[in-house]
Amino acid sequence: MDAKLRNEKGKGGEGDGDPKNNLHQGPPPTTPLNKTKTTIGAIQGPLIKKEKRHSSSRFNVTRNMELEMLPLIKESPPQEKENLFVQKLRQCCVLFDFASDPLSDLKWKEVKRTTLTEMVEYVTQNKGVITENVYPEIVTMFSVNLFRTLPPSSNPNGAEFDPEEDEPTLEAAWPHLQLVYELFLRVLEAPDFQANVAKRYIDQKFVLQLLDLFDSEDPRERDLLKTTLHRIYGKFLGLRAFIRKQINNVFYRFIYETEHHNGIAELLEILGSIINGFALPLKEEHKVFLLRVLMPLHKVKSLSVYHPQLAYCVVQFLEKDPSLTQPVITSLLKYWPKTHSPKEVMFLNELEEILDAIEPVEFQKIMIPLFRQLAKCVSSPHFQVAERALYYWNNEYVMSLVSLNAAVILPLMFPSLYKNSKSHWNKTIHGLIYNAMKLFMEMNQKLFDECIQQYRQERQRENEKQLQRKEVWDKVYTLAKSLPSGDANNVITSPEGDDATDLNLENLEQEALEAKKNRNNRDKPLVRRKSELPQDQYTVKALSDHKRADEFLPTPPDVNQC
Repeated sequence: MDAKLRNEKGKGGEGDGDPKNNLHQGPPPTTPLNKTKTTIGAIQGPLIKKEKRHSSSRFNVTRNMELEMLPLIKESPPQEKENLFVQKLRQCCVLFDFASDPLSDLKWKEVKRTTLTEMVEYVTQNKGVITENVYPEIVTMFSVNLFRTLPPSSNPNGAEFDPEEDEPTLEAAWPHLQLVYELFLRVLEAPDFQANVAKRYIDQKFVLQLLDLFDSEDPRERDLLKTTLHRIYGKFLGLRAFIRKQINNVFYRFIYETEHHNGIAELLEILGSIINGFALPLKEEHKVFLLRVLMPLHKVKSLSVYHPQLAYCVVQFLEKDPSLTQPVITSLLKYWPKTHSPKEVMFLNELEEILDAIEPVEFQKIMIPLFRQLAKCVSSPHFQVAERALYYWNNEYVMSLVSLNAAVILPLMFPSLYKNSKSHWNKTIHGLIYNAMKLFMEMNQKLFDECIQQYRQERQRENEKQLQRKEVWDKVYTLAKSLPSGDANNVITSPEGDDATDLNLENLEQEALEAKKNRNNRDKPLVRRKSELPQDQYTVKALSDHKRADEFLPTPPDVNQC
């Protein structure tokens, strides 16, 4: 199913999308069912989490759960197959309790499972079985079984569910739910499926309830939901704009309110296939979606859960419309993490994917802020961030763009490279910096020598400035020592930043003389001066006319003294 979803380029787009416009080769990244945890740069392999079943969703369990074993559809006469198929669909609307008592009604549970399996095979192997009477029955059976209240997150520590750390809550009723999903998908993919008839039953309310299920913690259900929603998007043209709008609302709520949703990666995977089919030129609606929805998704703390799918969507937009490169990279630099190194590595990965598809004209628009940020990354004390930034020099296309604009980029990068080539604590970084500087030197030897000379002059100016600052403070300390301890506190003030070099010694000496003159006034009694503020006559009169109620509120005698 996933392969078919990812290979349907253009089918899930705007309807007027042309497969020739699909510039990006390859499907969107697939969301893994098993969360793997890897340590970057570590020797140990991935740690695959074990599946744990905690609870089940809240179903309205049917009271009368005894099911009748109906005859097989394939063995019944042709004129009775439709009625028997409808009876089996109604029979599968019976719900069982999988949470409180998993061993209850095992016989009837097996009857329902067998019936669902039979119907899946019947729809797959036969043609003309999706008649007009079947549509309401299949939609009703799907809704009764799947549209439910999802269970709360099960976290033994009582904190919010973390998709990277906590085990997901697997659905206990999955043996039935999986077959229901598969049957519904087989109906949607059937050759005789008619969207004009089904749209009376698969409407906006149906789509909203389907989107609510994406918050399920069970990755198996989200995987089938992803395929189901994509099929609906491809079959029902009238629901496309509504589906995109409601997915936007899910993202808005996730970004600005809850920051918790289990299906963001799957929704982005669907959008990656949809974006791939957008017709050119892009509509303004799609550009707004990129800048106001996809880019703010970068600032959420759980970015690592869905970052591959998000980066794929962003690159798809830039391949469709290169003019969006500048606002996208500007937005990416705006949300650049300050204190989260693993997230910074993800940003560097996405930025290189964007640079692989960037146009030379667009590169010139953003190269100055871009390489200022890369210079900061090269200077990062976290070796993985510095290492990932220096890997850009192994990218031939990026280096070709840099060589064309070396006169601008080299002065921006040289101070950071030269300084960290000697001061960085990691030996691997030293080798990568050496390779980067060697490439710069081969690009333009004259410019490289000028950068060295400029860097040395700048360092000399800084040393002179530091020396001047030290001399000023030596004079301040000498002056302070000549005064009593009490007066020294009035003379020495803490400088801020580089303004310390602008201290005026004459002013300091003048303040010291004034401090000596004021020493004689210390023994005089302090006199409190009251501010002479104009008095409000109405206030004065009101206060003077006020009579306290003390005589009416006598203090009761103390009980202990009686």
